[in-house]
Amino acid sequence: MSERPGERWNITVDTAACIGSSMCAAAAPRHFVMKAGKAEPPAGTVGPDQTVLDAAETCPALAITVTDADTGRQLAPEA
Repeated sequence: MSERPGERWNITVDTAACIGSSMCAAAAPRHFVMKAGKAEPPAGTVGPDQTVLDAAETCPALAITVTDADTGRQLAPEA
């Protein structure tokens, strides 16, 4: 994936869908923490980081969505 200068990504977690597997926190510990058995991104908007995409793609509940903050285009999981 090619990055644009100043590119930012939004991370959202559907807490109703999250099953608390902690796979995201293991894949991207800087970007996900577990609170009350659910994943939470400490910062909703981050710079590009492959580990964030990996976390979204490996989430067994598909509870994580990563979108381009400028365009709204969904980056992960792949549709």
